[in-house]
Amino acid sequence: MFESLEIIPQDPILSLMGEFLADQNPNKVDLGVGVYKTEDGQTPVLASVKTAEQYRWQNEASKSYIGGPGNIEFNQLMRVLALGAEHPALAQNRVASIQAPGGCGSLRLGAELINRIEPGKTIWMSKPTWANHVPLFGEAGLSIAEYPYYDRENCAVRFAQMCQTLEQQAKAGDVVLLHACCHNPCGADLNNEQWQTLAELCKAKGLVPFLDMAYQGFGSGLAEDTFGVRTMAATVDEMFVAISCSKNFGLYRERIGLLMVIAADSHGAEASGSQLINLARGIWSMPPAHGAALVATILSSDELRQQWQGEVKEMRDRINGLRSQAVAKLNKACGGADFSFIEKEFGMFSFLGIGPEQVQRLKQEFGIYMVNSSRINVAGLNAGNMDYFAESVAKVL
Repeated sequence: MFESLEIIPQDPILSLMGEFLADQNPNKVDLGVGVYKTEDGQTPVLASVKTAEQYRWQNEASKSYIGGPGNIEFNQLMRVLALGAEHPALAQNRVASIQAPGGCGSLRLGAELINRIEPGKTIWMSKPTWANHVPLFGEAGLSIAEYPYYDRENCAVRFAQMCQTLEQQAKAGDVVLLHACCHNPCGADLNNEQWQTLAELCKAKGLVPFLDMAYQGFGSGLAEDTFGVRTMAATVDEMFVAISCSKNFGLYRERIGLLMVIAADSHGAEASGSQLINLARGIWSMPPAHGAALVATILSSDELRQQWQGEVKEMRDRINGLRSQAVAKLNKACGGADFSFIEKEFGMFSFLGIGPEQVQRLKQEFGIYMVNSSRINVAGLNAGNMDYFAESVAKVL
């Protein structure tokens, strides 16, 4: 039965990981894979997570299923982390949520619910967007359209063009996928005024926002990075929010995320919640327990929560510091080139602004790895490779 299958090329980022591991260059630099790294190049287990794991090891009493919605305490605590304890949607019982395997599982489950409501419904994505957004929504049956987002020439958000496209071309009921903070791949975020404008546009046009929040806390702060989510939730009647715990809790391999649906009323929330449990039953049946239990343990403990917040701040400050250092080093090494836009962006990613041929030269001649779009993971830089990186970029320019 398998003879008719064609071999599918490996995902570009996964392929890049393999090439990097095989490279014998002692100066090689990995700026491709999207994981946080410390100064010594490691992706650590957070101290707060270690303590939560110890508590779980000592206190876990059963390995039975945790039920379709997932860890209830995790669900409740993550809703508050995203919306704030006083958000009206919570008090009005307009929020349904379900634990999912990572941010990807949350996104895909949302896509499945949308397609169940209206097969082939259109979802608008930013140009560019995270590459995996396309199969996650497209293979669920949704129709994909694009709105302009990033101006590569001026290294800025094309907000006027974005709004114009949605105003003129999107139809009532269409879904709009938005990066809540730390846009992947460009790092250029909407400011608070733009979020408010966009929320009002969605309400006026009857568009349904779908916010992907994978990097809460990596931009300006844990609360600050929810401005888009909270503004949308206070403005529109219906929306989706997919949340990942991979980055800010460092739980990449535990695959823990949450999908929230905010409905116009409590009936809509209850109906949506029941549909999500039904859909999940047909995909993964029951969710894994470990990651959600760790997050719930941390968020429910004043001591662990404070420790975790400090660790998130440390990661954020390191990334922002690397951005400043990279700008200084690149501007000095590259003469008249101006990389100051990198310092104005947020999260782990930015476009370097070079072409595919230059990206290939950096890999082949200098062992510096990034995807062909020139997206770099800023967290892959450190004191030991910063000068080498800047000098290598200068050589290919």
